[in-house]
Amino acid sequence: MFRFFENLIDPYCAHPETNTPPTRLWPFLRDFSKPFKTVFILTALMSVLVAGIEVGLIYYMGRIVDLMSGTPSQVWEAYGTELILVALFILLLRPLIQLLDVMLLNNAILPNFGTLIRWRAHKHVLRQSVGWFENDFAGRIANRIMQTPPAAGEVIFQVFDAITFSLAYLVGAAVLLWVADVRLMLPLAIWFALYAMLVMWTVKRVGPASQASSDARSTVTGRVVDSYSNIHSVKMFAHHDNELTYARDAIENTRRTFQAEMRIFTVMDAALVTLNGLLIVGVVGWAVMLWSQGTASVGLVAAATALTLRLNAMTGWIMWALTSFFRQLGVVAEGMETIAQPIDLVDAANAEPLQLANGKIELRNLSHHYGREAGGLDRISLTIRPGEKIGLIGRSGAGKSTLVKLLLRFYDAEIGQILIDGQDIRAVTQDSLRCRIGMVQQDSALMHRSVRDNLLYGRPDATEEEMIAAAKQAQAHAFILDLEDPQGREGYDAHVGERGVKLSGGQRQRVTLARVILKDAPILVLDEATSALDSEVEAAIQETLYGMMQGKTVIAIAHRLSTIAQMDRILVMDQGRIVEEGSHETLLQAQGLYAQLWARQSGGFLNIEAAE
Repeated sequence: MFRFFENLIDPYCAHPETNTPPTRLWPFLRDFSKPFKTVFILTALMSVLVAGIEVGLIYYMGRIVDLMSGTPSQVWEAYGTELILVALFILLLRPLIQLLDVMLLNNAILPNFGTLIRWRAHKHVLRQSVGWFENDFAGRIANRIMQTPPAAGEVIFQVFDAITFSLAYLVGAAVLLWVADVRLMLPLAIWFALYAMLVMWTVKRVGPASQASSDARSTVTGRVVDSYSNIHSVKMFAHHDNELTYARDAIENTRRTFQAEMRIFTVMDAALVTLNGLLIVGVVGWAVMLWSQGTASVGLVAAATALTLRLNAMTGWIMWALTSFFRQLGVVAEGMETIAQPIDLVDAANAEPLQLANGKIELRNLSHHYGREAGGLDRISLTIRPGEKIGLIGRSGAGKSTLVKLLLRFYDAEIGQILIDGQDIRAVTQDSLRCRIGMVQQDSALMHRSVRDNLLYGRPDATEEEMIAAAKQAQAHAFILDLEDPQGREGYDAHVGERGVKLSGGQRQRVTLARVILKDAPILVLDEATSALDSEVEAAIQETLYGMMQGKTVIAIAHRLSTIAQMDRILVMDQGRIVEEGSHETLLQAQGLYAQLWARQSGGFLNIEAAE
C-alpha cells in the first residue's frame, strides 16, 4: 500500500527544460507542481471531507445530549440503530478516510515534491556557466539547493494539512451555528474579522523577516564552507582567529534576523490568546443566554461549547501553520535567487555537434575584458594549424588563461570569433566542444570519489585495461596500488578526499594526466601540466606528454620555459596581446621579451617579478 502511494508521482519524470525559469514565486511553484496536479486535487478534496466529518461529529455530540433527555430505554428503542451506525462509521470509515488523506499527503506528495525540486534545481544549476559559479560561494549555492525543497514541501504540507482543512472547518462551523441559531453567527463573524486582521499583520511581516533570516543562514554556510575548503591556507597562515571573526559576523547577523522574526511570533501569540477569549465568551455566552430564554436546547449549548473550544485549540495551530507557510515561502524566495537565475551561456537554437576532422583553430579579432575596460584579451588573431604544438607564455595577467577559457567556451567572447575546423564554437553544442578538448590544469583538483571514478571521468566507457594503461603512462599506477583510505578501500577503489587532498600534489597531477590520456581528445590544452611534479617524475612524464601530443593540436601554457622549448611555435603574450611568436631559437635570436624571460629564469622557472 505504501509503495502504491509513493509511486503515484515520478520525481524524475521528463520535463521541458528552460533557460529562463519563472522568477516570481507562485509561477515558480506552479511550474514544479504540474506533475502533482491530480494528486493535489484529490488531497484538497480529502482535506475538506475530513474537516466536514470533524464538524459533523461536534454537531452529533450536541444531538446526543438532546437525545439523552428521554429515558435510556426510550433512547435505545428509538435511536439505537442510528447510534450503532454512527459508531461503526467512527470506528471503520472515519479512520480509512483519514488514512487516505494522510497517505496522499505524507507518502505521495511530500517525499516526491521535495525530490523533484531538488533534482530539477540541481540539474538547472549544473547548466550554469563557469563564470556564474565563480561569482558566488559554492557553499551558499549548495545550501539553497538543499533548503529550498524541504521549504517548498512544507508550503504544500501546510496548504493541505492546515489551510484547506481549517477553511473547510470554519465554513462548517459557521453553517452549524447558522442552522442552530443565526444569532450565534455574529460573535463568530466578529472574531473571524479580528483574526483575519491579525493573520494579515503577521503574514505581512513574517515573509520578509523569514527571507532575511534564510539569506543570513546561507551566508553563514557559504563562509563556513569557504573556511573548511581552504583549511590548509587557514592553518598555514595561522588565521584561525580571523576565520572565527569572519564567521562570527555572519552568525551574529543570523541571530539578529532570527530575533526580529521571533518578535513577530511573540506579538502574534499574545494577540491570539486575547482573541480566543473573546470567541469563547462571545459564542458560549450567547448560547447560554439563548438557553436561559428558552430558545436553545442544552445540546446546542454543548455543541457551541465544543465547537469554540475546538476552534480555540485550532487557532494557534492555524496561525503557526500560516506563519510557517509564509516563512517557508520566504525560504523558497531566497532559494529562487539561485535556482531561478537564467542560464547565461547557452547552446544556439540550432546548435549541432562539433565535426572535428583536422583540429585547426582560428582566433579572429578576439577581445574579452570580463566587462571591464582592461585585462583579459585584446584583439587577438591567430591560426593554429592542425597538429601544431603551440607554447604559450607570459606574465601573470597576460591573458593566457582567458584564451583557454574562451576556447572551452566557459565564457562567450565579447568581440570576435573562435573557429575549430571552420565552425564557430558558439554554433556547436558545448558538450561536443569540450569532449574534443583534453585539458590538464595547474590546479589538479579531483572529485571526492575513488581513483577509478576520477580516471573514468575522462572516458566513462573505457575498459579496466585501458584505464590501467593510461595510469601507467602517467606514472601513476604504482602509487595507486599502494593507496588505502580510512574505510579500508585500496588501490583504484580508494577515495581521494575532497578535491583530492589525500594525495600529494604530484600524485593528483599524475591522476589528472592519466584521465586526459584516457580521454584521448584531438585537441590538447596543458596549463602548467608538470608544475606539481618533482624533476625525476617530470622527466618521465615529459616523454609521456610528447607521446600524447602526437597527431593532436596542442596549446601548452608554462612558466617553466624548458617544458615548451621543443614546441613548433611559441607565443609570447603581454597585456592581452601576442607580442612575439616563433620557435625557441628564433625568439632567442630576436633578443625580445622571450629572450629576457629565458635569461632571467632560475632552474627553468620564470622569474615573474624580475621580468617585470
